[in-house]
Amino acid sequence: MMDDKHVADTWERGNPYEFYVGRWSRRIAPPFLSWLGIGGGRRWLDVGCGTGALSAAILDRCAPASVNGVDPSEGFLGSARERVGAKATLRQGDAARIPLGDASVDVVVSGLVLNFVPDHHAALREMSRVTCKGGTVAAYVWDYADRMELMRHFWDAAVELDPDAAKLDEGARFPVCRPDALEQLFVGSGLDAVAVEAIEIPTVFTDFDDYWQPFLGGQGPAPAYVMSLDGAARQRLRQALWTRLPIQQDGSIALAARAWAVRGVVKG
Repeated sequence: MMDDKHVADTWERGNPYEFYVGRWSRRIAPPFLSWLGIGGGRRWLDVGCGTGALSAAILDRCAPASVNGVDPSEGFLGSARERVGAKATLRQGDAARIPLGDASVDVVVSGLVLNFVPDHHAALREMSRVTCKGGTVAAYVWDYADRMELMRHFWDAAVELDPDAAKLDEGARFPVCRPDALEQLFVGSGLDAVAVEAIEIPTVFTDFDDYWQPFLGGQGPAPAYVMSLDGAARQRLRQALWTRLPIQQDGSIALAARAWAVRGVVKG
């Protein structure tokens, strides 16, 4: 059972995030950008830029005129600045209060962030405000309820041992992370030509420790839950995952991670 520690969604430090899920989020960015198919010379904004994985991919692949990034966490911004240097302009801000003027960018993207935003429609209105007419607003989120398997296995095992853990499961808490909900959100926010696409990548862990150790970082819902457990409960969860996961003869664990991508065009 959980102790009295607060289990939160807060992401503040880059290194634990990278170890847990950042290494996989970097692999989603390139196929997402390929799906968007945006030409060179455009002004980009990365909302919730985090450790800079998506901004770096834009710089590497999209020949942008400029890249701006905003994130509420100074810890994440520090990691992002180390990654992209002076090639992007990064500043503190959030999806509902973007520190840019009206119609100041051509493309707004947001990677693995939208489900953590308190007011989705307010965020989409703000993203549309800073995007020029005919510009693109796009995002992607993990498919927590089904094919984000490293988390799906974790929560299924946790809930078997502790039914109270169900209230922390992202698959239940984030209904926006489904294709129909994303489409409805973008259409309902006034965007045109809305499309949704599944993007799936392999997530292969070298051994069980490679899977388990990131959950000890204490940052994000699942790691924070692990670190809220007493020692005996944490060991029971570890053993349950050992039994559940598809561990190969060489010790590796081959899972899959799916994200849902969505895009729309600002009217005008």
